[in-house]
Amino acid sequence: MKIHQITQILVEWAPLHYAEDFDNVGLLVGNPNDEVDGILVTHDCLEGVVDEAIERGCNLIVCFHPILFKGLKRFTGNSHVVRAVRKAIKNDVAIYAIHTALDNQAHGVSLGLSQALGLTNTSVLMPKENTVKKLNFYVPQAQADLIRNALFATGAGKLGNYDECSFSSDGEGSFRPSKNSTPYVGKKGERHIEGEVQIQMVFQKHLESHIIKALLANHPYEEVAYEISSLANPNQNLGMGMIGVLPKIMKPDAFLNFVKDILGTPTLRHSHLGKNTIERVAVLGGSGSFAIQAAKSKKADAYITADLKYHDFYEGNQTFLLVDAGHYETEQHTKKLILNHLTEKLPNFAILLSEVDTNPIKYM
Repeated sequence: MKIHQITQILVEWAPLHYAEDFDNVGLLVGNPNDEVDGILVTHDCLEGVVDEAIERGCNLIVCFHPILFKGLKRFTGNSHVVRAVRKAIKNDVAIYAIHTALDNQAHGVSLGLSQALGLTNTSVLMPKENTVKKLNFYVPQAQADLIRNALFATGAGKLGNYDECSFSSDGEGSFRPSKNSTPYVGKKGERHIEGEVQIQMVFQKHLESHIIKALLANHPYEEVAYEISSLANPNQNLGMGMIGVLPKIMKPDAFLNFVKDILGTPTLRHSHLGKNTIERVAVLGGSGSFAIQAAKSKKADAYITADLKYHDFYEGNQTFLLVDAGHYETEQHTKKLILNHLTEKLPNFAILLSEVDTNPIKYM
């Protein structure tokens, strides 16, 4: 199996279209046409992980965090980034990073954290905007169902928990074929009036090229009139963080001990312990100070994330507990999500979980 066949499985699961603009995701090192002997899944791709991949016979590393993040102009130094990439290239080990493409999936990073905490009735904390588009086109009435079904098969017409959604209106279209045309109906040089259906349907933006291809392949007209526009609708199945309900209501101090045990961290940073109990919890794996107000607006009793700054903790109050549980700790379940997905899609392939501890933070 080639690298591009495996990375396509990951792209379909976590489309790169939804990665944040600042991120660096996808195939970072390697030739897409190289054959894959084995896959090593890791959180961070450090030099020790590359060594492990070589030792265990894996020439593709799938990592959560990208090893190449900021722009590098040369690979002559001795930083941890240069050492890892140089060794990977020297030993023909490819590196694929998924990061915020998976962060923004409802089945992604924050789902792993919410499942570890046993949260139920979960939903996306910050639904992603500008990811829903609308297709509008015209087709002869006799072909309307054929076109609808072809587009539905590509994923068009899906909105939240509903699929095969569309709107149609009947009307008449006019056109005059030129002498160089090959008209489906009508005669060259004569204006033709055709009974048509106007069809509109929404779709997720990463499907746009597939949808246009299906439209053109199934439409009977030589020239297809269509338009695509962006919608303001937030996408309830895409976005950062999750919010849900604990299995049982807890007092703040008991909740903090529960979080420590679940995440296996020796210490937590948190805001003032209020008097309210904790039931509704928001989570966002990794750096999540930007979602504090979203957690508040959705009436969370507590918000678990990482990398909070001094002044962030002032947002906590009697009814809202802020918890910084550590960057690695809040994302630690991610590599198992990746491993499980690849194993499900490639049950007979060598897919291994890295045994290297890549957490750079130690506790005393």
